[in-house]
Amino acid sequence: MAQLTESPPRPPRGAPAPQPARRRKLLDVLDRYDRYILPAPALIVVVAMLAFPIGYTIYLSFHEWSGGLRPPEFVGLDNLTRSLTDGQFWGSIWRTVYFVTLSVGLQVVIGVGAALLFHQRFPGRGMARTFFMFPMIATPAAVALVWKMMFDPTIGILNYIVQSVGGPTLLWISDANLVIPALAIVDTWMWTPLVMLIVLAGLAALPQEPFEAAKVDGAGPIRTFVSVTLPLLSPVILVAALFRLIDAIKTFDIIKVITDGGPGTASETLNLYAFKQGLSYLHFGYGSMLLVWLTLLVFVVAIVFTRLRARTDQG
Repeated sequence: MAQLTESPPRPPRGAPAPQPARRRKLLDVLDRYDRYILPAPALIVVVAMLAFPIGYTIYLSFHEWSGGLRPPEFVGLDNLTRSLTDGQFWGSIWRTVYFVTLSVGLQVVIGVGAALLFHQRFPGRGMARTFFMFPMIATPAAVALVWKMMFDPTIGILNYIVQSVGGPTLLWISDANLVIPALAIVDTWMWTPLVMLIVLAGLAALPQEPFEAAKVDGAGPIRTFVSVTLPLLSPVILVAALFRLIDAIKTFDIIKVITDGGPGTASETLNLYAFKQGLSYLHFGYGSMLLVWLTLLVFVVAIVFTRLRARTDQG
């Protein structure tokens, strides 16, 4: 008599069907590494979009090319040597550092002060915040045109205000000594709201216990700010300063529209100098080398501020 083989028990009705071992293993891998797998497609697209222009810029920095049908000519380190001996290049770096230091310094000071003000409760606070953020929303080129008219020495409103309080007529963007501070004023007017928003978010996230302890100890507003608020807020301020530093180093639109690097080269920053070399004089190889220097400058600033923030977190 033939032996009857027992069939495997059927799962109860309504229960999920058993999955093959290979599929279970795949699901386990997806479960374990989902934080890497899910953003991978977007990351690949972003890296591909960044890799080509950066790689091509580095490639052109070792060549000389003036456009047209003739292929780029390899020149090795000639563009690097030329940049190191180019007085106008070093001047553009100095003007970039001057502009960035002045504008970002003003933005951090005013932005922190505005954040402390808007953190307090007062009638119309929401409307005041909205008006304060308007400059950040405007188109930079349009803002630059408006400010260029305001800087006009004869019909500009800024000279009218200065003269109304007994001051002299200022040339603003026509004076080599005033043009960088004038451009820093425009940049500060536009981007201080961004610093304010970042610091305001940091203020909202601060713990209340240190402030209550300071109040119990009888500390006044200034003492509380110096001893409690500022140390707790310093990592957030560094992040805001880093964002603005990187963006200010690359500032192009307002300088191009308002002064185009003038008078002479008094406001010609590194970004504008690279633009002129590449697209105005058709020295694409040398212009690419200048952009490599600009990228290195941004990279160094980012590393320095990242380490400063790490130290403040540890402290």
